[in-house]
Amino acid sequence: MKICVLVKEVPDAAVQKRIDTGSMRLDRSGENNLNPFDTHAIEAAMQLKEGGDLQVDEVVAVTMGPGSAQRALQKAVALGADRSVHLSDDALLGSDVCATGLALAKVLESESPDVVLLGQQSDDGECYTIGAVVADHLKMPSLTQVVKMDVEDGKLRCERQAEYGYDTVALTLPAVISVGDAINEPRYPSLKAIMGAKKKPLDTKSTGDVGIDAGQVGEAGSQTTVIALNPPPPKEAGEIIEDEDTAETVEKIVAWLDERKLI
Repeated sequence: MKICVLVKEVPDAAVQKRIDTGSMRLDRSGENNLNPFDTHAIEAAMQLKEGGDLQVDEVVAVTMGPGSAQRALQKAVALGADRSVHLSDDALLGSDVCATGLALAKVLESESPDVVLLGQQSDDGECYTIGAVVADHLKMPSLTQVVKMDVEDGKLRCERQAEYGYDTVALTLPAVISVGDAINEPRYPSLKAIMGAKKKPLDTKSTGDVGIDAGQVGEAGSQTTVIALNPPPPKEAGEIIEDEDTAETVEKIVAWLDERKLI
């Protein structure tokens, strides 16, 4: 059995996110890192491999991005993946979620995985739908917000977080599963694993290598367009009530709350 884990390079959490007004895309010129939500997917893959209930032969980390995205793949390998695949091509620049989902699905078709895992969202675009888009192209069943996975009779029994509780679903493989960040606590890579990650196989592919036509991706293949950017409205200044007289101050606070129907 093969598990593929989709990962993404995103701006580091400490970096203030900025939009490039020229391209209408996120400015990624600063420090980048492995998407923290994807570390939960890697850990879920490792737990399936180490659990012994499924015969997992390899865990493969897959990403789409520029040359710098190899650092995210190295971190994924340091966390346990056996090898990695990097889809990188200038034709991919400007791809929206629809074009990205198609491109990733083409890479996964060449890998023929039994399970595709990914984090619930990316830390930059905060898009929750990429798993469903990939699953649609692969014609596989899809689950989102999965917080627990067990193996029963060769199937995955998953609990997914729903609006008013949890759904329990039995999945026949192959399948695409987006895991929630409550599913596990990702491990820390050892120094040996970090050093060894650079020596593990990394396969770099172009769009042509996986059968993607240039018109299917990038701005040409995208189905959405950003037409305007608007900053959030400024916050109104708060009202400061001086505590000169405690009783009067309490009355003012109560009146303020009552006026806004907060009590």
